[in-house]
Amino acid sequence: MKINLSNIKKAQKLLNKSECVAIPTETVYGLAANAYSDKACKKIYKLKKRPKNNPLIIHYLNSQILKRDCNFNKDFKKLYKIFCPGPITFILDLKKNSKISKIATNKKNTLAVRFPKHPITRSLLKKLNFPLAAPSANLSSKVSAVSSAHVKDDFGKKVKYVLEGGKSSIGLESTIIDIRKKPKVLRLGGIEISAIEKSLNKKIIMENNTSKISSPGQSKLHYSPGIPIRLNVKKVCKEEAYLLIKKGSKKKPNFYFLSKNGNLKEAAKNLYNTLRKIKKDKYKSIAVSKIPNKGLGKTINDRLKRASKF
Repeated sequence: MKINLSNIKKAQKLLNKSECVAIPTETVYGLAANAYSDKACKKIYKLKKRPKNNPLIIHYLNSQILKRDCNFNKDFKKLYKIFCPGPITFILDLKKNSKISKIATNKKNTLAVRFPKHPITRSLLKKLNFPLAAPSANLSSKVSAVSSAHVKDDFGKKVKYVLEGGKSSIGLESTIIDIRKKPKVLRLGGIEISAIEKSLNKKIIMENNTSKISSPGQSKLHYSPGIPIRLNVKKVCKEEAYLLIKKGSKKKPNFYFLSKNGNLKEAAKNLYNTLRKIKKDKYKSIAVSKIPNKGLGKTINDRLKRASKF
């Protein structure tokens, strides 16, 4: 997508005034504001109706700029070199003299950071004197936005500006990894655990305890279209929407396919858009067929499991 400098300048102007702007990333759209400003971070929580104990992911242009705010180690440097910019978020120790808003961290001494790949958001970050706090641009616990239209559906004119960046290329949030001691994944995402293990040449633990929120993306109810979801369904009811991993020979009005041939990357990209479409089509519940629990299928299953806590 061509970079429109006048659009970037408009977003920059608003962000400099501690306003919120929706930005495109390769994962999902983010609701962004100045991460150094308490006033700006408060606006994010208010707009999203986000619980105050749920910290925000901070978006940086590169690790050189991150040095102002965080300490990092060899494992971080390895993963940064291989996967950044890209769909991976690191939990790091915050420096005592960091200017990051305590509202963004929920007064923790750790920070969730990532380096978005989307060229438009990278161009914006180059023009700013601060990193961007940017959780997903949707109402808290609801389906993430993967297009500017989704942001407008959720917020209308409450968000001052939506920086257009086309449809998100991955369509699922970033993988979150606590990299401070023994690396452990806190949230499945756009990068598979096996790829991280291969890069570090060590086993990665998956943190399954969500009773205590230590990073973004750990809420039990999340990614919900606002209607009940049943998982691993073989027999669907007439009044339900039926979500399938691939297109089959049967085509019924209530059948929704995530991919043509069961491609998990394509299915991941289409997941949130399809959940939103089902809700718009006025279905009262969703039945989901069995989805392979491998690769990005694990992330899709994670999102659907949490969405089903409705």
